[in-house]
Amino acid sequence: MVRKRRTEAPGGSESSESPESQSGRGAQRPAERGPPQQGVGGGYQGGRGWAPQGQQSGGGRGGYGGGGVGGQQQGRGQYQPRGGVPPPQYGMAPQQQYVAAPQQQYVAVPQQQYGGGPAEYHQGRGGQPRGTPPPHQQPGGGTPVESAGRRRGGGRSGGPPGGPSRPPYPELHQATQTPYQATVDPAEPSSEAGTSSEVTEPSASGLAKQFQDFTLQSEGSSSQAIQPLVASSKSMKFPSRPGKGSTGIRCIVKANHFFAELPDKDLHQYDVSITPEGTSRGVNRAVMEQLVRLYRESHLGRRLPAYDGRKSLYTAGPLPFTSKEFNIVLVDEDDGTGAARRERPFRVVIKLAARADLHNLGLFLQGRQAEAPQEALQVLDIVLRELPTSRYCPVGRSFYSPDLGRRQSLGEGLESWRGFYQSIRPTQMGLSLNIDMSSTAFIEPLPVIDFVTQLLNRDALSRPLSDADRVKIKKALRGVKVEVTHRGNMRRKYRIFGLTSQATRELTFPVDERGTMKSVVQYFQETYGFVIQHTQWPCLQVGNQQRPNYLPMEVCKIVEGQRYSKRLNERQITALLKVTCQRPRDRELDILQTVHHNAYHEDPYAREFGIKISEKLASVEARILPAPRLKYHETGREKDCLPQVGQWNMMNKKMVNGGTVNNWICINFSRSVQESVARGFCRELAQMCYISGMAFNPEPVLPPYSARPDHVERALKTRYHDAMTRTQPQGKELDLLIVILPDNNGSLYGDLKRICETDLGLVSQCCLSKHVFKMSKQYLANVALKINVKVGGRNTVLVDALSRRIPVVSDEPTIIFGADVTHPHPGEDSSPSIAAVVASQDWPEVTKYAGLVCAQAHRQELIQDLYKVWQDPVRGTVTGGMIKELLISFRRATGQKPKRIIFYRDGVSEGQFYQVLLYELDAIRKACASLESNYQPPVTFVVVQKRHHTRLFANNHGDRHAVDKSGNILPGTVVDSKICHPTEFDFYLCSHAGIQGTSRPAHYHVLWDENHFSADNLQSLTNNLCYTYARCTRSVSIVPPAYYAHLAAFRARFYMEPETSDSGSLTSAAGRGAGMGGGGAARNTRGPGAGAAVRPLPALKDNVKKVMFYC
Repeated sequence: MVRKRRTEAPGGSESSESPESQSGRGAQRPAERGPPQQGVGGGYQGGRGWAPQGQQSGGGRGGYGGGGVGGQQQGRGQYQPRGGVPPPQYGMAPQQQYVAAPQQQYVAVPQQQYGGGPAEYHQGRGGQPRGTPPPHQQPGGGTPVESAGRRRGGGRSGGPPGGPSRPPYPELHQATQTPYQATVDPAEPSSEAGTSSEVTEPSASGLAKQFQDFTLQSEGSSSQAIQPLVASSKSMKFPSRPGKGSTGIRCIVKANHFFAELPDKDLHQYDVSITPEGTSRGVNRAVMEQLVRLYRESHLGRRLPAYDGRKSLYTAGPLPFTSKEFNIVLVDEDDGTGAARRERPFRVVIKLAARADLHNLGLFLQGRQAEAPQEALQVLDIVLRELPTSRYCPVGRSFYSPDLGRRQSLGEGLESWRGFYQSIRPTQMGLSLNIDMSSTAFIEPLPVIDFVTQLLNRDALSRPLSDADRVKIKKALRGVKVEVTHRGNMRRKYRIFGLTSQATRELTFPVDERGTMKSVVQYFQETYGFVIQHTQWPCLQVGNQQRPNYLPMEVCKIVEGQRYSKRLNERQITALLKVTCQRPRDRELDILQTVHHNAYHEDPYAREFGIKISEKLASVEARILPAPRLKYHETGREKDCLPQVGQWNMMNKKMVNGGTVNNWICINFSRSVQESVARGFCRELAQMCYISGMAFNPEPVLPPYSARPDHVERALKTRYHDAMTRTQPQGKELDLLIVILPDNNGSLYGDLKRICETDLGLVSQCCLSKHVFKMSKQYLANVALKINVKVGGRNTVLVDALSRRIPVVSDEPTIIFGADVTHPHPGEDSSPSIAAVVASQDWPEVTKYAGLVCAQAHRQELIQDLYKVWQDPVRGTVTGGMIKELLISFRRATGQKPKRIIFYRDGVSEGQFYQVLLYELDAIRKACASLESNYQPPVTFVVVQKRHHTRLFANNHGDRHAVDKSGNILPGTVVDSKICHPTEFDFYLCSHAGIQGTSRPAHYHVLWDENHFSADNLQSLTNNLCYTYARCTRSVSIVPPAYYAHLAAFRARFYMEPETSDSGSLTSAAGRGAGMGGGGAARNTRGPGAGAAVRPLPALKDNVKKVMFYC
């Protein structure tokens, strides 16, 4: 072990790290726009307002933004406290909330262009829009939500529409015929959300003209009571369950929930302070274990306390004191050298804090109390985690051990460990313990030399380390704990923070005060008799950067039990999926075995606290919803189709609205695909598109062109311009680019999409070489589906939508939103999160979705740009945002204003329900009010969760009528009893057929419902929508708008990753263009958790925005 004085810069040549290649870039995503025959087309040329009814027929649809999928938050499905704590403050009042956008971003178009101005929403008797403060009342410091609550007459005591606790003040109704207040700037979308509009005062004659052009039709909607938003979560209640559903075939399924009997104990909470502070949870637990061992019988009144590892201790009954101090000494293990063992003294103070009330938990489980008593649930969770925490390696809410299943190598020094997830949840059947199987990656406990050999995939001695090798080693080992092996039994542990820039043979250090230098190699030989073999390798830097210690790699071994939290490569992901992928019957057996192995009836902590856990899976009543009938084109042999077990095919069918591809080209980036093969593939693909119902020119504008992957930009631009010189004289554009990619294409896919969509304005379809060679009909049919929606077609439509038989949605113009936020991969410290919002653009069909994306603060879950307000020095108050843009787009596409809003929000954990609802529903309200005062269509806000651990199994795995081919429950299986929330409106829906492994049902939780959905209506709507997903002829596992938002956010990450370094720090964006709509500098994202300015995404080209390019 050598401590060396600093003579070099830390990190040395490893400091510039190469970007990690994005996994899954070979995958393709389709896109969509309105079919020509529908007459819905046309961009933003009609202005930012609602275009008059007479302008619709040949007019364009509203614009689209960009999109894609990224890393999801950890532990979304776990039960987290959500009540009692008000959400954080959301910045300033609206006018101060946004940085003024540059004026050149918005181009004013003269009002007379629209024939008297756009017929937007009209200012009514009610005066101010509900979402904006009146002139005399600009709230100064409160959150937008709080100020909105105050403007509406204070907080609401909770309760669903028509529920027992109505607000004491008059309810606010939708306006009927109200003159319009604002004219809207027809500029392109603003930098981040791709949205903006300007509010100005129109003339009296303009108002009259607008009023004649369009008035808000009030039938049905005028009676919709709009519930005022509340100021905090304390006064808010989510909608109660409107009864249970009855549609479908009844059956019984089993769920991985185990009934937990509510204990009858007097629970006490104590505050714990341990000094010195700053110790790890592990040390804290060791201190508390020693304290209990020494003093349980004497000072603790024989109680066995449960400890959370931090500040809280819980007991079943009072301790014999209210406050007491203990002195505890931890002694280090014997290192085998005979030297005195180190002793560490700690002072522990235990002080009574509160009593946890289980009576209220009982009332909540019976549905007699609205608010879940989080403290009581937390105590029970901690009690049941106490024993597994001491036995296994805890990670989040899961526990892992090499003893819980065979370790499997994942490659490059990693291995998978098996484990189980455990969480206690309140359900209709009472308390339930949710247990599921789990696997994750751990670092193999190898000698560091062996780890590096595996990491680099070659013999350590074969050649000197390159700079790229050093970066890879440093990245993989940073933060890893190692123990030394050159000192016999003394296995002291250290944490690595870097590598030396010099080789071990070059390292020297001073051995005395006179500065006498000795080499590391010489020191190890003289002191330990250890001859260093790999002197050309760097040493590990351990300890801290102020006093770095240097250890040769060959004297270090990686400590067992360290989870690998960085990003896995594709091979490792595949290997991990193989380990975790279990058929339902096997998974069910493993879960039962885990519960049996955990032996909760013998757990001393569970017994102390009186918690009894059943060892049987919960049997739950379920229903199988019928599949919807799907409409195809009249000219096909099959004009409609009823899917069987969640799937169907395109044989004998033609797309209901085929798109047109007149001008297209192909570029081949794969060296293994010859030009003749590429030409043959394109011919077959064009034929398949034609057979499927598209108007597709069999001949490209130019022959297929081969190019090298490292020349992607030059190849794309050269070929694009060559093609345009052919088509432009005829006044035509390129409709499509077909791209052939190598099977392993690294960053090529992302670079190509970025260049096509933000630079050239061209939709593209990528195909991997392996598929080009196989050329299977099934593959070509699937690609044709994606191409059709990218060029503006519709693949299929629900028969019930066309015949106006979908409850709630069919009776009035309805817009369905999907929203998601994707976060950077683990280890990327500062790259932005990306929010995506899509919205349906056709009614009554509800199959086409326009999308907008924006970058926002790192790991910020609340969507910042749903609604924006800022002060412009010239134009005054400017409003915009994604919701407003998509509402305008819907109006331009359909000729009607939405009378209802359904908002499916993906990726929100239970702990964020209140915050997300308060912030985002407020933004939806303000966006509507900015279009017209008193325009408040009723909103239903539904959270979609996939990151949970509830699994459903067939009651009898041998019953062929109860399972699909993969052994999973049938698509359409819905559960809204027993394992669901005691009182709130939620359900589990397995809408898809399993392929391999165990299907994960989606969990839908209604946080707001002004449309008064019945359980049957919302469950059937959600299930039916899952059959309208554009990219395949299968029902999908989550509702398509949420899925599309996911794809949109994923795509947008490709636009920025070339500028994001390995550590996640952002580099210069010079010359890349600003937001999704063009122009403008980076905007400071103000809002919860927002810190530094977030650089906006590069602008999507207008013709790309108009289609579902992300599919």
